[in-house]
Amino acid sequence: MSESHKYSRAEIEALEVAPGAERRDLRGWVPELAGEEELRRALDAALDYRGDVTLTLKGGERVEAYIFDRRAGRGLEDSVVRYFAPDSPEKRVLRYADIARIEFTGRDCAAGKQWEDWVRKYNERKAAGEKNIALTPEALD
Repeated sequence: MSESHKYSRAEIEALEVAPGAERRDLRGWVPELAGEEELRRALDAALDYRGDVTLTLKGGERVEAYIFDRRAGRGLEDSVVRYFAPDSPEKRVLRYADIARIEFTGRDCAAGKQWEDWVRKYNERKAAGEKNIALTPEALD
């Protein structure tokens, strides 16, 4: 390794820590679905969202869904989202071509619950002298 490629320990440690992704609160957002690209972007956002969305189908039916997967095909007809409905444990499938509107209606259950927050709380409790503490997730509801 040449001299120009050597890094100090502090530089290496700085490179190992990547900043977290900025997440905006999508609850209440109703994206405009002017075309195929907007629909695809909105469904990608719905996949990353950790709350329910309400889908209005082209036939007028409204479906509350937690989207957990998508299968992008060449066009809207052969692209699908897979979701859970609140009233059933069954996985369901819906074609992109059938979706007329997306509303981000449910609460994003993980919003504001970042790893850095957990570590900060752990360190505060440790500094206060608490014993037998662990980094455990908070209840979602």
